[in-house]
This record gives sequence, structure tokens and C-alpha cells, in this order.
Amino acid sequence: MEKDFFEEVNWRGMVHDAMPGLQDHLNEKMRTAYVGIDPTADSLHIGHLVGVMLLKHFQLAGHRPVALIGGATGMIGDPSGKSKERNLLNEETLLHNQNKIKEQLQKFLNFSQGENAAILVNNYDWMKEFSFLNFIRDVGKHITVNYMMAKDSVKKRLSSESSEGMSFTEFTYQLVQGYDFVHLYNAEKCTLQMGGSDQWGNITTGTEMLRKMHNQKAFALTCPLITKADGTKFGKTEGGNIWLDPNRTSPYKFYQYWLNVSDEDAAKFIKIFTLLNQKEIESLIEEHQASPHLRKLQNVLADKVTQLVHDEDALQNAKDASKVLFGKSTIKDIEALNEVTFLEIFEGIPQAKVSKADFEEGIDMIGALAAKTSFLSSNSEAIRALKANSVSVNKAKVDQSYALSAKDLLNDKYILINKGKKNTYLIVVE
Repeated sequence: MEKDFFEEVNWRGMVHDAMPGLQDHLNEKMRTAYVGIDPTADSLHIGHLVGVMLLKHFQLAGHRPVALIGGATGMIGDPSGKSKERNLLNEETLLHNQNKIKEQLQKFLNFSQGENAAILVNNYDWMKEFSFLNFIRDVGKHITVNYMMAKDSVKKRLSSESSEGMSFTEFTYQLVQGYDFVHLYNAEKCTLQMGGSDQWGNITTGTEMLRKMHNQKAFALTCPLITKADGTKFGKTEGGNIWLDPNRTSPYKFYQYWLNVSDEDAAKFIKIFTLLNQKEIESLIEEHQASPHLRKLQNVLADKVTQLVHDEDALQNAKDASKVLFGKSTIKDIEALNEVTFLEIFEGIPQAKVSKADFEEGIDMIGALAAKTSFLSSNSEAIRALKANSVSVNKAKVDQSYALSAKDLLNDKYILINKGKKNTYLIVVE
């Protein structure tokens, strides 16, 4: 093997539970492992990245990764970690989501070359052939109700006061997921399933099925559920999930998410979400601890993950956009931004709307700072700022004689005003 997969993911903090004997099993020869991906959206979000990185390291270690799209299980809904039953998806939506997810996975996994080329499968392809009677006769008889009831995901759901109970559909979820393992063993000689720690019960149901149906030893490995040091949910912002699709989460917002994590989280995330080796990461952590104000870990983390998920151009655009708000930039930097990114950058800063009619009549700088916008509390404060040479329009210094005109409009409707380094305002002409 090219490197020891288990050792690699273990030092990265990506192992929560693993069945005994797994490391020896993997070191004997090339093995096949799979991770299941829920296709409830047409994009992965960064919560999926841990499982995807497990598959990435698995392939880099010379093994063969399988990404399983849960087309059948997506029609049911996994009760693990949930208090309510989810909405079910139709076949057309699931197929669309699968195709989009594969496009994203191709950035991480090699699907085309070598004996360990990754494969993508959809469990709907084999589950749709089952009749209900055949499934309960050929599969259901191998797992007892006692075994299924003992699973944490079932016990928590049934004992929760807020729960409405569990439907038979959800109760059978672990049988369907367990059978995936059996099918992938038969079709691909797959002997390992990996997933989040909340999936341990479902995964071990699969290993139990393989033991009962084929007398075959199989293995499970789970990674910790990622949490943030401040207790807030990883991968979530006020706007919702951080998606890998640039149309759902722009590369700028994606980059900013990683750039703004805490020091403690950066030291953890850089091991999980980048391919930097142990020596490089330990060196970066030392460097960061010596000068934490430089935020070296966050900068490298944001660079590497944005480049991995998007590309070098998207990373550069995100850095250029960040420079507009937080660093030294010019009118050319601002003009290079598209309107979506422009609005994301200046989201939350003070804004004032000015009618086109008022704008065309002409607005002097005192009006732009105070009378027309109330950015500053009075005309006299505006005059003092202008005399102090601390006011700029679209990053260019102006004085009291300057008047706003059409040539100042960005994206035909915005004007950016700065007072000093820390005060930014936006005029919207409409």
C-alpha cells in the first residue's frame, strides 16, 4: 500500500470508532470501501466533506472508494439524529441531485484511471427490483426486531417526549442501508463502510447482515461529528448551509467562512479538510502560536479548502473581493466584482437609498455624508471629515468641492464611501 490509511486519518482526528482488525485488513491488499451520501439537495455542503475526505484519503492510500448516492434511502429518511420524519423525494429530483453531486465529487476523487478508480452507485438501482414480500423474506428475516430496537437512533426517537413516534418506513431504514453493504460486497467485494458517528448503528447492521447472509467479516469506521469550539453548528451560518455549489454559496462567502473560524477550530479543521501532511500542519500550528494575530492557520485553511472545492481562479477572486473590504484596494478591484459578490461584500454596512431624480440634480459631498444619507450626524461633522482628507469615493480621496455623478456609479447603481479606514457606507441609487 502507498501509505497506511488508518494511521493517516487517525492522526487527523477523523476516527471516532473502528472495528477491531480493520487496520490489518486494509494493509493486506487493495480494499474497497463506501460512504453513503444523502441526495436531498443538488449540492453537497461542507458537512459532507468529512466523508468525502475519508474517501479521498482511502484512494490516496491505494484503495478503491465507492460513493453511494442514497436514491432509495433518500425516499425513506434516516431517523439518526432527527426528531421528525423528512419529506420524501421523487425519482426525477433524485436523479438530478445525483448527477450534480457526481460533478462535485469528481473534484476530489479519480473516477477514470487505475485499478482503484472511484465508482459512483445509486442504491435505488438495486432496491427498485425488490418487491416488499421478497425483501422481508430474503433480507428482513436475518435481522431480529430486538437487534433493531437496541440501536441508539431508534431508542432515542422512541423515548423522546417531543417525538411523534417512528413510522414503520423509518424503522426499516437500517435494513435498507444494511442491504446496501451486502449488495456492494457481492458486486464490488466491498468490505468497509465509513460514515459519521451517528451512522454506527446503521453501518453495523450491514456488517451483521453480511455475517448472517454470507458468513463474511466486514468492517465499520466512523468519524466524529464535527463541532465548533463555541458550540454553534459546523457548516451553518445565519443564511443556512455552506454549500459546495458556487451558485448556492459564492466562493467569496465560502472563503470567508473558513477565514473567520476560531484558532482552536482552525487547528482542527486544517487536519480534516486539507491534504497538507503532518509535518506541514505541525509547523503551521507552531508558526500560528508564535504570532496568532497574523491568523496564519485561518489563511492557509481558507486558501486550501477554497482551492480544493472550487479552483485557483475562484480562490483569487475571493481574495480580491476580501481585499476590497478589509485591505488596500483600488477602484479597479471594485469594478472587477460582479453585482452578487459586490452586495455580499458590503452586506450589513450602513446603506442609504437616493432617488435617481435627486442624484441627477446633483449631490455634493456634504449631502452624500450627512444631509441626504445621515451617514454622519451633521453637516459640520461631514465638513470636518472632508477637511481632514479622510473621505474617499470608490477608494479615491475627495474634498468638499467634489460632487457625485454618473461616472461614480458601480454596477450602474452603487457608490462606495469611506470615512477613514473603519467606516464604510453604500449609497444605492434607484
